[in-house]
Amino acid sequence: MAAYVILEIDVTDPAGYEEYRKLTGPSLEKYGGKYLVRGGAIEILEGDWQPKRIVVLEFDSMQRAKERLSSEEYREPREIRHRSARTNMILVDGV
Repeated sequence: MAAYVILEIDVTDPAGYEEYRKLTGPSLEKYGGKYLVRGGAIEILEGDWQPKRIVVLEFDSMQRAKERLSSEEYREPREIRHRSARTNMILVDGV
């Protein structure tokens, strides 16, 4: 069953975040992930949530998403993301 990683990102260092974007692709591909949403316009429909940037990734399973997040290939990009943005992230099972 597909699983989705949903991120809310507030970029605090645009140059650092650009470096992260350049490095993150290979680990995403290796673990079978793909972008469904990568930034783009946001329109608030309900509530008071004010996200700066939303990213949605699709994986074949929750296990593959977790493997990617803890992988050696993603270690350096993840550290760069932690330095260059504030992130909220969830993992949800698809239907």
